[in-house]
Parts: sequence; structure tokens; C-alpha cells
Amino acid sequence: MMERFYSYNRFLKEYFGEKIYKICLDGGFTCPNRDGTLSTGGCIFCSEGGSGEYSENAALSIPEQLSIGKKQTAAKYQGQKYIAYFQAFTNTYGPVKRLRSLYEQAIAPEEIVGLAIGTRPDCLSPDILDLLEEFNQRKPVFLEMGLQTCHDKSARFLNRGYETGVFTDAVRACAQRGIRTTAHLILGLPGESREMLLETIDYINSLPIGGVKLSMLYILKNTKLAKIYETNPFPVFTLESYVDCLIDCIEHLRPDIVIERITGDGPGNLLIAPQWSLHKRYVLNTINKELKRRDSFQGKHWNPRPILME
Repeated sequence: MMERFYSYNRFLKEYFGEKIYKICLDGGFTCPNRDGTLSTGGCIFCSEGGSGEYSENAALSIPEQLSIGKKQTAAKYQGQKYIAYFQAFTNTYGPVKRLRSLYEQAIAPEEIVGLAIGTRPDCLSPDILDLLEEFNQRKPVFLEMGLQTCHDKSARFLNRGYETGVFTDAVRACAQRGIRTTAHLILGLPGESREMLLETIDYINSLPIGGVKLSMLYILKNTKLAKIYETNPFPVFTLESYVDCLIDCIEHLRPDIVIERITGDGPGNLLIAPQWSLHKRYVLNTINKELKRRDSFQGKHWNPRPILME
């Protein structure tokens, strides 16, 4: 069966030689976009859990969280290797001493073969990059950063808190140190056209980046976005329009970039819209059927250009 895009499962099997499972951790971090350093509200789409609803309890130690995570995956994962994934909030936002301690605890077990860290590109000072480079020489470090869009006007609407040039510099700095990066992108932002979205894909193609996570815009309770949606409703994707837009992005994406996610999965108890996104298996099946029907594949309409390292 033809694989129509470079999937995360394939990447992990190529990289580690076998299927790997992630264990989501909560290091008790906050975010400069929440604690008053940049803002107190955070990104308007971000939930109270800082996108860490599937992480363990931050009140537990890292070894305890790892132990629970392994037990929870035992029914569906029979392997013995894991990636420790700091997911909630900004996981490089703190003193180097504290970061070192948390990362050390996470990679200490032999069965932990990699370290994934969700963060912001404006929270990667030279000393933190030095720390990440050091850990990357011991076990692979995979850095994830929320870009959402390359358009600064859209980013200001989202209250992202940094200009796109900051993301550009962070990806290049990581690449120079051998650290793999992944960009989070949101499809369907209010005010963004299809052409604008494909400009974000072109921007990603120009960078020395390893992966992308793609999601539709979804609206969660108790967020600023929910208040905007309630008072001034804006259109959100239908399943059909999302699949159509997603495939356009896949067709324009550089073939070597790993697509680590192709749909969003907001918590059911918080999700306002779109409700169809809760039916993840059906959504994935619909995407795969449409890829086949259109004879689509990653990079079908990619325009090869040099990757800008500096």
C-alpha cells in the first residue's frame, strides 16, 4: 500500500528501528505569555492546561509520571522503548539548573530513548541551547514549537507574542547544533485565505526543519477564542473543507518533512467546535480515502528551493 505522506510512525521506525511510544510529562512549567512577562492571557486558543491535557499530574515526580505512563500504555503498546515528552506549557522556560534536573530525570531510565520538548522559540537563550545540545549528544532531543502561522498579523490576533523572525532564528540555531525541530501549524485561522496558508507551508519548506504537526482550528471552553466565537461567530471547517485544505498543504510540503499529526484532538469535555473532530478514526479514514481518490502525495506540488540555513 502506497504511503502518501511521511508519517511519524515511519520516521520513528526508521530512526529507532522499531515502534516507539511517547509518555507525556508535566514539568510544572508556565509560559511567558501567561505569567505577565509578555502577557497574562496566553495564546487565545490555548486551554487552561496549556495544551497538556494528556500529560500526567505535575504534582507527581518525573519518575512517578513515567511509571504511570508506561502502565497506561501497556494495553496497546508491547514495546520496551519510549520518548519522554514534556508537553504542557513552555518546557524550556526556567533556570538552566531546573531544566537540567527535570531532563536528567526524564532520560535516566534505559528504556527512555529520546526527549521531546514543547516550547516557544523566544525561550531558547544561548545557555538553554547549550543545554539541549549537551542532552542531544546523549539521547536524541526533539524540539516542538508553536508557529501556527507565518503571518504576523494573524499571530497578533492569536496573541502569539513573538514575530515570525524569532521562529526563523530559533530553527536555524537548533539546526546548527544538530537539534531536530517540529513546527505546530493551525489551519483555518480567521482572516487567513488558502493562499496565506500555503505561504506558511512555503515558509516551512525554506527552513531546516524536521517535522510539522497540522491541525484544524478548534475552539475550547474557557479560552479567549471561545469568547470571540460566542460574541462574533466565525466559520470553522466542515470535515470536507478541512480534508480538502489539509491535502493542499500536504501536496505543497517538502517531501522530507515528517508529518507528525494531521488532525486535532481537543478534549471532548472542553470542545465547542468543530464537533466532528472528536471522531478521530473516521477523520483519519476520510483523509486517507481522499488522498487516494485525488492520487495525492506529499510534495506533489512542492516547488524545490534552497533551504536557508542562515
